[in-house]
Amino acid sequence: MSGRTLMIALLAFAALFGAALWYAQVYAWYERDDGRTSVLVGENDTPVSDYRGLAGDSSPLKLRGCFTIDPAALEGAPEAADPAPLVAPKWFDCYDAAALGADLEAGRARAVEAGREPQGFRRIVAVYPDGRAFQWREVVE
Repeated sequence: MSGRTLMIALLAFAALFGAALWYAQVYAWYERDDGRTSVLVGENDTPVSDYRGLAGDSSPLKLRGCFTIDPAALEGAPEAADPAPLVAPKWFDCYDAAALGADLEAGRARAVEAGREPQGFRRIVAVYPDGRAFQWREVVE
C-alpha cells in the first residue's frame, strides 16, 4: 500500500468519524417532547400551552422547553438564585439561551426554581410578563 493510499484512507476515516460524532452530539441523543399541557412548578401542575421541548435519557441536563404560561401562576414560587440558561442545539430554534440570560440579568424576565430533582439537579422556569416561558435543568452546586 502506498503512502498516498494510506493517507487518503486515514483522512476518509477521520472525516466519517467526525461526521458521526457531530451527528451524535447534535441530533442523536435528543428526543422531541412536544405537546405537554402542564409543567410541574413546586407541587403544582401548572397549565401551559404551545409546549415545545427536548429531553434525553443520556443526561438530565438535556431538558429544554418553550411554552406559554400565565405569569400569575408562578406567583409564590421561589426565585432562582443565579439562573444560567444552558445552550440548546441550533435546530431547536424557540430557545435562545444567550437572549434569555441577558433578559434575566436585565430584569425583563424572572426565573423561579420549579423543583429539585434527583442526583443534584434543579429545574428552572423563566417567564416573561407576556407569558412566554422557558425551562431547563441546572446542576446544584
